Amino acid sequence: MITIEKTLTILKEDHNFREIISDGHYHYSWQGKTFKAISYDSRQVTPDTLFFVKGAAFKKDYLEKAVSAGLSFYVAEQDYEVGIPVILVNDIKQAMSLLAMAFYGNPQEKLKLLAFTGTKGKTTAAYFAYTILKQHHRPAMLSTMNTTLDGKTFFKSTLTTPESLDLFQMMAEALANGMTHLIMEVSSQAYLTKRVYGLQFDVGVFLNISPDHIGPIEHPTYEDYFYHKRLLLANSRYAIVNSQMDHFDFIKEELAEKAHNFYGRYSDNPILESKAFSFQAAGQLAGHYDIQLIGDFNQENALAAGLACLKLGATPEDIRKGIAETSVPGRMEVLTQKNGAKVFVDYAHNGDSLKKLLQVVKQHQSGQLILILGAPGNKGESRRKDFGQVINNYPDLQVILSADDPNHEDPLQISQEIASHINRPVEIIVDREEAIAYAMQLTSKPSDAIIIAGKGADAFQIVAGKRAAYAGDLQIAKNHL
Repeated sequence: MITIEKTLTILKEDHNFREIISDGHYHYSWQGKTFKAISYDSRQVTPDTLFFVKGAAFKKDYLEKAVSAGLSFYVAEQDYEVGIPVILVNDIKQAMSLLAMAFYGNPQEKLKLLAFTGTKGKTTAAYFAYTILKQHHRPAMLSTMNTTLDGKTFFKSTLTTPESLDLFQMMAEALANGMTHLIMEVSSQAYLTKRVYGLQFDVGVFLNISPDHIGPIEHPTYEDYFYHKRLLLANSRYAIVNSQMDHFDFIKEELAEKAHNFYGRYSDNPILESKAFSFQAAGQLAGHYDIQLIGDFNQENALAAGLACLKLGATPEDIRKGIAETSVPGRMEVLTQKNGAKVFVDYAHNGDSLKKLLQVVKQHQSGQLILILGAPGNKGESRRKDFGQVINNYPDLQVILSADDPNHEDPLQISQEIASHINRPVEIIVDREEAIAYAMQLTSKPSDAIIIAGKGADAFQIVAGKRAAYAGDLQIAKNHL
């Protein structure tokens, strides 16, 4: 619960309160109202709900229906004149985040919070951290792939970082379940849209940066993307950064006055020796580590997670065991066909992650390589050109372009746009299941490989804004072994 007096105090302290308007009259304060629920869904309101008007697509009609259902107060950036009082604010997203914290009893103060950001690797690093911490702690995890608030049941989130009202409700639930730590993936969009406004993390980890999420409905420029990524470090008590990432010198200077640690080749915590399923580290985590996920970048993610968990109470042995036990759905999952050829299923969904994936596969497979790839609709449009530039560096790579969450766009046109950036003929098979089945017939020997990139463990396709039935890349590949 939260009283209106507390609500106004929080907004005023954030310099985000304008006034209350009721029947055309202006008020600076209000008394005697207690809210027993908060919501941004106009279909989920009661007379005791504090409702938040958010979103560019919001319609007055939604609010009028909520009023008919008994709504008696709302927060907005304008007065919709629907006959009930409105708390006017300058920034609805800031208001939502701070009021959600207070409504749910500030659960963020009672959990140890670990957050990962980066263009790629957030999910993998989160899984490493989760497996490490669960050795002797009770971690909850909010992940693109799987979310758990009790360590027993898992579900897939719709957003990498949940909307603030949902985020703090989930934190409160995790706390009620006896969880001690919370591991989160924090996207640049989370800061752009202020889903984590006012939230301070105990440890924030910056894994890497490369151009992505740049487009009309995301970040307008790379600078804007990079800036919003760095906000995690500014809002963390302790920062951990990959010394091999782009612009590291800039970040290092930016962190001069903050408690921090670095990992990677240009730090005191490097990986000395790397093999397919093990690595040797120096520094604070010196020693030998077994790992199930192949690829140097996965070893870097493991090291980052280990250093973060060390700061949060994990022992060196917890870290060693956790890294060895970690597997991630849809991340470098490998199947073997009857002819010995390998099938790699991975979530690689931008140019940089595709480049890393192809490099790893080339290290292990010397025969014919067949890539199945698509790009999502209505987001990350720069990826289409990036994919083409990566593919052009592999002239012997056979490419099949297919659907990958086309949303409101035509998947054939998306594939044709990717193809326009590739300097040789490619095949387009829009039906993704058909594309996988076709590719599985093209291998002939153990050194060959099929690489299915983009969907990972997602068992759906996003079509016209909704999830459409799809068996999933891994399951379809298994069906055609």
